[in-house]
Amino acid sequence: MTSSRRLSTVILPIHRWNQGGRPLWVRAEELGFHAAYTYDHLAWRTFRDGPWFGAVPTLTAAASATERLRLGTLVTSPNFRHPVTLAKELITLDDVSDGRVTLGIGAGGNGFDATTLRGSAEEPWTPRERADHFEEFVPLLDRLLREPTVTQEGRFYSANEARNIPGCVQRPRLPFAVAATGPRGMRLAARYGQAWVTTGDPKLFESGTPDQSVEAVRGQIARLGAACEEAGRDVSELDKVLLTGFTPGSPLESFDAFVDFAGTHFELGFTEIVVHWPVPDSVFELDTRLFERIATEALAQFG
Repeated sequence: MTSSRRLSTVILPIHRWNQGGRPLWVRAEELGFHAAYTYDHLAWRTFRDGPWFGAVPTLTAAASATERLRLGTLVTSPNFRHPVTLAKELITLDDVSDGRVTLGIGAGGNGFDATTLRGSAEEPWTPRERADHFEEFVPLLDRLLREPTVTQEGRFYSANEARNIPGCVQRPRLPFAVAATGPRGMRLAARYGQAWVTTGDPKLFESGTPDQSVEAVRGQIARLGAACEEAGRDVSELDKVLLTGFTPGSPLESFDAFVDFAGTHFELGFTEIVVHWPVPDSVFELDTRLFERIATEALAQFG
């Protein structure tokens, strides 16, 4: 992954492939997006009672329908994944796409992913427990994607002579984009990430201001830099990805508003800004003409 200014999109996995799904991924490539991601959830928020398809099969289909577009998850989590089975799926997806996959990965949250696989009497993991699982998940997944045979016994995850031959097309493995805001996640991003992902400060989304959000993100980038310094790594080696839609303000209300928003965040050090593909009658509703103008013209405003 290289550091430059890029625009990408998230296509929610809500479309039947042969009834409107395939053309969206093809169009994302035509519009020149750097990457198209999808969410890796069992269900998500207000979309729970409608169509919602699996991330890895969706990306595999997208890989077959496109040629240049990078593909990935934003984000996969340990909430319902195991490193051994995930590694096998990712190696297959990396092969089908001829090395165009990025794994967005995070500790997960309190949504349906945290409860669907648990009995009614089981409590979801606490934030500390999610971080504990994540700290073990990422290093094991890293080994599984790099090494042909892995045996490791952990507190939460184990692998017994797990074979992953021939490995990834991308060497030494496909890139990780680690979503993190806390110190433990930042350390994982610094050690294992080729990119770092944030949505901003969630505490500011409903009651904060755009200026407060910018300062909060500036602080996150500073903490990432400190984590990289501790790990003996240059923070400039990591791409910095902002997933929009979860910060105060209305950056998509007009083309100029988006350019101002993007310019501010590129100046902070972000290398990639991700916008949601329009979804009618949802929080991601957006005029298609405006969306496509942003995709094709916004980066040109920065020279």
